[in-house]
This record gives sequence, C-alpha cells and structure tokens, in this order.
Amino acid sequence: MSSNPVNKRLIVGANKPAHGTNVLTNTQEAIREALDRLGYEEAVYELLAEPLRVMTVQIPVRMDDGRTEVFTGYRAQHNDAVGPTKGGVRFHPDVTLDEVKALSIWMSLKCGIFNLPYGGAKGGIVCDPRTMSLGEQERLARGYVRAISQIVGPAKDIPAPDVYTNAQIMSWMYDEYSRIRESDSPGFITGKPLVLGGSRGREAATALGVAIALREAAGRLGKQVQDLRILVQGFGNVGSNVARILHEMGATIVGISDAGGGVYREGGLDIPDLIDQKDSFGMVTPRLANVMPTEEFLVQPCDVLVPAALENQIHADNAPKLQASMVIEAANGPTTPDADQILHDRGIVVVPDVLANAGGVTVSYFEWVQNNQGFYWTEDEVNQRLEAMMVQSVHNILDTAERYSVSPRLAAYMVGIRPFAEAMRWRGWV
Repeated sequence: MSSNPVNKRLIVGANKPAHGTNVLTNTQEAIREALDRLGYEEAVYELLAEPLRVMTVQIPVRMDDGRTEVFTGYRAQHNDAVGPTKGGVRFHPDVTLDEVKALSIWMSLKCGIFNLPYGGAKGGIVCDPRTMSLGEQERLARGYVRAISQIVGPAKDIPAPDVYTNAQIMSWMYDEYSRIRESDSPGFITGKPLVLGGSRGREAATALGVAIALREAAGRLGKQVQDLRILVQGFGNVGSNVARILHEMGATIVGISDAGGGVYREGGLDIPDLIDQKDSFGMVTPRLANVMPTEEFLVQPCDVLVPAALENQIHADNAPKLQASMVIEAANGPTTPDADQILHDRGIVVVPDVLANAGGVTVSYFEWVQNNQGFYWTEDEVNQRLEAMMVQSVHNILDTAERYSVSPRLAAYMVGIRPFAEAMRWRGWV
C-alpha cells in the first residue's frame, strides 16, 4: 500500500459534518414536513423516513504489501415503489451508514422531481483512495460488487459514480458483475466509458444541470449569467466542470477551492489553466499561491455561491456572513437546516441540491435507457433532453414554492416525495 501523509491530511476530516449535524435526522424532519403539507398519513412517513433495505458488508482486500485489509461498505435502497433503485457509490474515509441512508433518500427525491422511474439508492465504502494504488482500488471495487451482487442488477438497483469514484471504477464493477452473472449486463451500472456502453454527456451532466439551474433561477430574478461573479467550492469532476461551463457562458469565476483551501481573485480566475493543473482528485491549490482556509473562502464577495464539495459546508456560523445573493447547491446536503433558515430570512435564494445537481442521475437514466435499447444518442441529443427536463423542473419547483409560500427546498421535497407516496398507495402498502 502506498503512503502519502500529505494527501491523507487533505482528505480525512476535511468535510466532516459541522457542529455534529446529522444529515439523516435533518432529511427525515424535512420529509415529515413535506408529507404533512401534502396531507399524508403517518404510515407513509414511516415507510419513507428510512430505507426499505440496507446492507452492510465487510470486504477483504489483498494490499500491495501482502497484507489483507478489511473495508466496511454499505448499500441503502430507499424505496422501490416507483421502480428499481438508483444511486452512486462513493469511496471516502468519512462515509457513515447515516450518510448513506440520507443520500439514498435524496436520490429518491431527485427521481421524483424529474419523473424518473426509479427509487433512490446509495453506496459507500470507508476508505481513502488517495492512499491506495490502482490495483488496490480495483480489488476493493470488485470485492464490493461480489458482496452486494444479490441485491443489485439492471432491474433491481443500478449503481453509478460518486465522490472519488469514476468511469474506471464503474468499469471494474461492471466487469465483475458480468462475470458473476455469466452474461453481459451493461444496464447494471451507469457512468461507464463510451466503449463499454456509457452515455455521451454523462461526465459533465451534473455540472451542466447545475449551470442550467443557475441560469434559470437567475433569470427569474432578472439577472444574466454573464453579469454574475461566482464562487465555486470544490474542484472535482462537478466543481471543475461547473466552473468551466459557467466560464464558457460568460460568467466571471472569482474563486475556486478544494480540500486544501480556496483562491479568490476579484477580476476573475483563468479557469482553463486551473483545470489543466488539477489532479485526478480535484486538487489544484498545492500548486497555487495565496490560498485561504475554506471558511474564509466561503464568505468572499460574489453574486452566486456554488458549493460543490460535501455535506454541511454552510452552517449557522458562516451563513450570516455569506455575501452571495444566490446559492446553487451542486453538492449533496451542503447547507444545514439552521443555515438554510438564516439564508431564507436574509432573502438569499437557495436552489436545493435535490433539484440543482440532479443532472447526473438524469443522464444516468438516459444511459440505462440506451443500454436497454441498444441504441445510443448523440451528445447534442443527450444535452437537449437534459436541458428540457432541467428547465421544466426548476420552474416547477420555484412555482410550487411561490404557490405554497414555502422555501424552494421544501417545495422540492413536496414535489419529489409525492410520487412515492402515491405509488405506495396504489400498490396497497398504505
């Protein structure tokens, strides 16, 4: 096993929940409020507050130095009343069971908002991939698939990339599943490379969806993208692509950050150059000067803040200090409930994660459809379909928020949870 203590310090604990915030408890409270607003009975809440199915696995991996290390992995399947479950797999040292459960619920909400025929799922393995060789990562990925193979599949539960996983890891998982089933199963997993049945447009789909959501929300406030100064927190696949797309749309990206801190320049940053300098884990600040701590970075002057890191980055201590007029959540759960209320009271528009970053699962759905049909679309077709669904969903949520006089987040939960409540009613579960 390779050792890199500098990199390990940059990851371990870098994005742990602020102030002991529990993302699962927060999510359950929001689900209850949404169901109460919609008038559903207690049994509906009880079925939606926890995943229907959770698996915890122990994965033995032979490391490069000959040792066997055992890793803990999880797979949570929130609700399959609408259809098979769908959700990513993350490799991260801070993965917890509660986090995976909450993420599976968020995936259900995204699917409900976009009318996808899926329930939500999520997987995670407690590991630090930055200290692992490619061979160790491959053996871990294959071991995880073997451990969960009985509960996943093209018509059961379809994994995808997430934090610190990518097309290569999806390819190993796909190959392992096909070996176990003794048949080719491209619809088992999404986020694959094109040569293995991946979809054009998938890699940048989440970021493109975020950019479209930002454009549409800004337009409702009478603002144009090219007039906006934007902070992007996080410079991995999503954050760097958000910065690139918005830069190409004419926005001024005044700040970017990674796990090592942030850089800010009032006149704007050279985004193409920064993307060229970043490593495969989204780290660029070790190569830069004048790097500030993340807490200082988040409160720099801007028009729009795009958190694209992990959970609970905007909390009660820094929410009063934000200088943005809009927050577009590219990450999952970046804002705590206390902070969300503070931002709402300050008149800061928050486009919630379950809406803003759902481009990834939407194009994953497109990939699954193409795999099942054996017919593949052009990138323009993928992007046009994504744009139409993003535009419709953004305005649906913002219209719902106005109609019910609630925040966009609560409106998103109301719209997203309703299909599951109705599907369970029709199935006779409640």
